[in-house]
Amino acid sequence: MSRKRKALPILENVTITDIAAEGKSLARVEDMVIFVPFTVPGDIVDLQVRKKKHHYCEAEVIRFIEYSNKRQKPMCEHFGICGGCKWQNLPYEEQLKAKQQQVFDQLSRIGKVELPELRPILGSVKTSEYRNKLEFGFSNKRWLTKEEVASGTEFSDMNAVGFHITGAFDKIYPIEKCHLMDDLHNKIRNEIRDYALTNDLSFFDIRQQTGLLRDMMIRNSNTREWMLLLQFKLETLEDRQKAETLLQHIADRFPQITSLLYVDNHKGNDTFGDLPVEVFKGTDHIFEEMEGLRFKVGPKSFYQTNTEQAFHLYSVARELASLTGKELVYDLYTGTGTIANFVAGRAKKVIGIEYVPEAIEDAKVNSAVNRIENTLFFAGDMKDILTDDFIREHGQPDVIITDPPRAGMHTDVIQTILRANPQRIVYVSCNPATQARDLAALDMQYKVDIVQPVDMFPHTPHVENVVLLTRKQTT
Repeated sequence: MSRKRKALPILENVTITDIAAEGKSLARVEDMVIFVPFTVPGDIVDLQVRKKKHHYCEAEVIRFIEYSNKRQKPMCEHFGICGGCKWQNLPYEEQLKAKQQQVFDQLSRIGKVELPELRPILGSVKTSEYRNKLEFGFSNKRWLTKEEVASGTEFSDMNAVGFHITGAFDKIYPIEKCHLMDDLHNKIRNEIRDYALTNDLSFFDIRQQTGLLRDMMIRNSNTREWMLLLQFKLETLEDRQKAETLLQHIADRFPQITSLLYVDNHKGNDTFGDLPVEVFKGTDHIFEEMEGLRFKVGPKSFYQTNTEQAFHLYSVARELASLTGKELVYDLYTGTGTIANFVAGRAKKVIGIEYVPEAIEDAKVNSAVNRIENTLFFAGDMKDILTDDFIREHGQPDVIITDPPRAGMHTDVIQTILRANPQRIVYVSCNPATQARDLAALDMQYKVDIVQPVDMFPHTPHVENVVLLTRKQTT
């Protein structure tokens, strides 16, 4: 006989007091800490506890008693369901304060290293339509809102194009209008949806691994170029004909698309890094421009998704590197060589290392396009490439710039950096928590001189952070 689960409580007249991690807010009832989504400090609410642990619980609002004077009206009709821009109800100035505090808390609590006073966070130039890349999924099982479920309506059409819902990998929440990117992307996505529904194209079922339409990626650039990549699962000649007819329709409807691509994906997931990309029309890339430099961006390339703010981020990195033209610079996790090429004009030589071979090829092209001759790029796993032998062959770096993924740097990489003993390390991070962990490992030889938070993603809890480390003086 199974034990009856105790009903979780309703908490009444609770005041939200603080911003918490992952876009949630925080309240306290007696000794219990409560995390609540889609609220702001000053809201007074009734809460339904959904998950209870020993020292904290998670809850959702069932009634707003009083709205905070800090609250602002979200710009998006999908707010509260989509989950992508959880801070839309919080004024941007308050978002920046929370991100500044987040960086300080994580560096001090996790890193436990001596810190200077943090520089004020650099806010984003744009707070809407700031992204240059978005991805949308197709599904034959759309997410139903609470209101739709409660209505008891049976929906004959469950196809959807939109974003994945957290905790429901097989369901897609349909998006009508997203404010994160130029509005043309909404017109492209909705046109594909309407054409697919009108012409009875099948939407993907991730559980059954069936369906023609899987995923789409849309990119644009400050050179006014657009890229669209559609992922299909092509099992028959008829599937291919349907896909090509759709692609031709989109090409005719949107001449702004300069790079129209597709992938035939039979894998269990929508990653396509290991799959060939076919060009249906135009080129296999677009270009971004930054400070007079041109950067080739392909479908597999990493490029900062907030173009204007990327310039400010890289400018900070270059400033902190304090280059005089005499330095050998190692640019770790170089991607398409954006930072490497951006700083090359002020360095003697820049060596870039990156895991993705296609990105390295783009990095080489970017150097060639911009007539930069003092860069050298290598592809491979960082911990395998950056070794003592590599440094002996290519020279001891004066400056290391590192911009790792969210997981931070491998311990082998950190140890190699310590042995390389550069004068300065500029650490660009998209995750201050893992950055803090790595700073602790570097603390035996390096001190933190400058901390500069940079906001790349308004209305989200994510924040970039740039740290300058300098070699400690030996006595």
